Amino acid sequence: MSDTTPRATSNRSTTPGSSTFKDYIGSQWADRDRPLPEPREQAAFAAVRRARISELHPGRTIVVPAGQAKVRSNDCDYPFRPHSAFAHLTGWGADTVVGSVLVMTPNGSGHDATLYFRATAGRDSEEFYANPEIGEFWVGPRPSLEEVAADLGLATADLGAFDAVSAGLDASALVVRDADTDLTRGLDDRLGSAVGGAPESDGVPATDDALARDLSELRLVKDPFEVNELRKAVNATKAGFDDVIADFDAVLAHPRGERIVEGTFNRRARADGNTVGYDTIAASGHHACILHWTRNDGAVQPGDLILIDAGVEVDSFYTADITRTLPVSGTFSDVQRLVYEAVLEAADAAFAIVKPGITFRQVHATAMEVIARKTAEWGFLPGTAEESLQQENQFHRRYMVHGTSHHLGLDVHDCAKARREMYIDGIVQPGMVFTIEPGLYFQQDDLTVPEEFRGIGVRIEDDILVTEDGAENLSIGIPRTPSEVEGWIARSGR
Repeated sequence: MSDTTPRATSNRSTTPGSSTFKDYIGSQWADRDRPLPEPREQAAFAAVRRARISELHPGRTIVVPAGQAKVRSNDCDYPFRPHSAFAHLTGWGADTVVGSVLVMTPNGSGHDATLYFRATAGRDSEEFYANPEIGEFWVGPRPSLEEVAADLGLATADLGAFDAVSAGLDASALVVRDADTDLTRGLDDRLGSAVGGAPESDGVPATDDALARDLSELRLVKDPFEVNELRKAVNATKAGFDDVIADFDAVLAHPRGERIVEGTFNRRARADGNTVGYDTIAASGHHACILHWTRNDGAVQPGDLILIDAGVEVDSFYTADITRTLPVSGTFSDVQRLVYEAVLEAADAAFAIVKPGITFRQVHATAMEVIARKTAEWGFLPGTAEESLQQENQFHRRYMVHGTSHHLGLDVHDCAKARREMYIDGIVQPGMVFTIEPGLYFQQDDLTVPEEFRGIGVRIEDDILVTEDGAENLSIGIPRTPSEVEGWIARSGR
């Protein structure tokens, strides 16, 4: 990696280049009073996480890039979000500087961690005013090495010094490969083979896949800081749902009312958090039967149900993931209520069994027992609920093809690279946070169900914290029973 400052396209630049201008723009700036910050709350937690990874990979250099900004079009980038492993091990959150790299170097008894990033340049530098990618005049000031060291409790160094570090790496080094593909490719090219390819040391696999696995599994159990951040995310998400309901008149009036829902919720996410944790699903009418409906270009009609799957990501990057299905006119029809109550029964049954010691897959199995029983009672299945629950049949899954739960944290689908025996077959432990989100989706052209059911889609999703002796529904304050939902809408004045 070179410390050469990246340059914008030059074919439209009008920035003066004379030495006279450079001298003038680089002079007569007042000194800034920038006292060193106190360590942020998450710094101590991030240090513990680094220590745990150090124990799992003794004697090996570990490279965790934040990543680069991704181009949206020409010289416009998507908003930058660092790789979740980097965020977890540093605690830097939304303040992360693009292109930063965390390096953990073996010291004989563990690892020394150093954060490499592009520190602020002086206002007498050309970067300051002439570089629209990183110049302070264009994107705002960056922190100094000393400020970040105090903020995160980490040793820091200028990004330019990473060249020497990378030059000293051998094939035993481990890198988070998908965080910064250019950086990883450069290491591979220099070494002549993939990094992370050395034999085992002290019985520890040296593969990058093993590092990615361990970083995922490290997040399966949340520490107190993470739990508190998730509570903040849920509270902000509740406010976003309140905003949407209060905006129902505008939603109904617009030909693309689903986008009004999306925009209203996203405004709250930006006001109270960093952004949305994932693309908001605002699925009205039969769109609610499309599991990942994010086009959100449909009208919202009186009498519809609207399924809203949305979550606020706070500045630390922890996100909520909540779904509520709302009757737009304020009350459920008889058939809508019947379907809704079946989904609610499945959700409540799944929640009731959550406690330390069960397997994660039992949550899904419990919800599916209710879904199978209800769809059998309604005559939708070619057999009994018991027959449908047999592995070779699963007829009821026609109406709910997704799983009931996934882990939640820095990623909306957190811990994705954990081993199966730690995830779906894993033992539930205190501190785990996951969703419970059963649903029923009757496509508008599904001939296996009566006409009055067609086009109805219902999902109820809550965020669940496993406690020492059971579980807590973090999102219980967001109305979820039919009567609560109807009262919620009525209180908005509709």
